[in-house]
Amino acid sequence: MMSTAVKIISDGVIKMDGGSMFGQVPKVAWESSVVTDRKNRMTLGLNCLLLQVAGQNVLVDTGIGSKEIDQDKENLGLVPSRLLKGLKGVGLTPKDISAVVLSHLHFDHSGGCTRLDRAGNLVPTFPKAKYYVQAACWDEACNPNERCNGSHRSENFLPIDERGQLELLDGDTEIMPGLNVIVTDGHAKGHQMVMVNHGGERVVFLGDLVPTPHHLNLVAISAFDSSPERTLEQKRDLLGQAEREGWLLVFSHGHDIKAGYLERRGEMGYLRPVDL
Repeated sequence: MMSTAVKIISDGVIKMDGGSMFGQVPKVAWESSVVTDRKNRMTLGLNCLLLQVAGQNVLVDTGIGSKEIDQDKENLGLVPSRLLKGLKGVGLTPKDISAVVLSHLHFDHSGGCTRLDRAGNLVPTFPKAKYYVQAACWDEACNPNERCNGSHRSENFLPIDERGQLELLDGDTEIMPGLNVIVTDGHAKGHQMVMVNHGGERVVFLGDLVPTPHHLNLVAISAFDSSPERTLEQKRDLLGQAEREGWLLVFSHGHDIKAGYLERRGEMGYLRPVDL
């Protein structure tokens, strides 16, 4: 069993276009603080969060997973999936996970939900888990429009429903005592962040509302967001609350820095990084 109740488990890294990740913010404003390769791609983490809640092992997001597509490996700079290895490192197997909470169903957050068995069949990676998704998110993933079609891959989530492991949510929900999801749907319909009370403090997995510490800048909103104005409003409100109440923030795509506290020196706000 885990020695701590909150731990980041990495599924590896993904490389995404820097301009797309920063949206309307021009490259001259961020290039001094972000390293990009010759294709203008920045390296992002694929961070999942492992929790122990009420004696149960809960996994938040699942990374890209092991169903590797050659085109993805080249275009996205993927490395072999590390999620199950990370779980093994804390003494857990897929059968030990009783709940999987998905911030949303884009392929870089839900790919690890399913795997190919020895016969080549798609099966849920976590055979005893309930998978929690917002109904609005599920509907969009099953019926994507032209703009978000490339972000959704049905093989990542349809087998969950076929095996009876899907649990659809309708709005903010307490999944277990002390474990809540809060809808923050600016990035995608039904996107949710995950909040857990741990040792008297709140740990918040932000999903793609604030994917990296660079996106603490309110105007840094990725071009992938379906409603950037909505994202802006949510970021302004939630980051203010996070600073006032001392939330520990976990960034789904943070690479060098994956978690930290928002603090202030005079007029200057800054992030105090922590390791999880």
